[in-house]
Amino acid sequence: MNLLIRQRLFSWLDSYDVYADDGTPAYTVKGEVSFGHQLRIYEHSGTPIGLVKEVLLTFMPAFRLYQNGQQIGTLRRKVSLLHPCYEIPELGWSAEGDFMQWNYTLYDETGREAAVISKQILNLTDTYVLSIADPKNALLVLMIVIAIDAELCTAEKAS
Repeated sequence: MNLLIRQRLFSWLDSYDVYADDGTPAYTVKGEVSFGHQLRIYEHSGTPIGLVKEVLLTFMPAFRLYQNGQQIGTLRRKVSLLHPCYEIPELGWSAEGDFMQWNYTLYDETGREAAVISKQILNLTDTYVLSIADPKNALLVLMIVIAIDAELCTAEKAS
């Protein structure tokens, strides 16, 4: 399964449109006013199904992930010198990025490749292609990508 994530160009808060393989809208992500990043994920029908919320005052960046109102885990950046690495200890998932922080591979609790994320660089806004091995993990993969993009956005503003 593939998804295409496109950040909206004219939006006060982080907002994204997410499309399925055939170009039909699959999800909408809308930023909310809060301290730190807070992004709510909606099904195409408008039903809220996920939330990505930045944890403030941590040594390394972290984001809590919620599905249908229940916290399912916390994405945490790990200390790494050569390339970005993240983990969700509660789920046993991890993510490894390339040196440029544009492309990532996600691994599930068994160590198998769960998804490959590729950033398209010749666009006006952040655009990612997600290749997801198991469609039941689509929402989790989407939340991870949104959290990583929010963390990179915060890091760019700080430098």
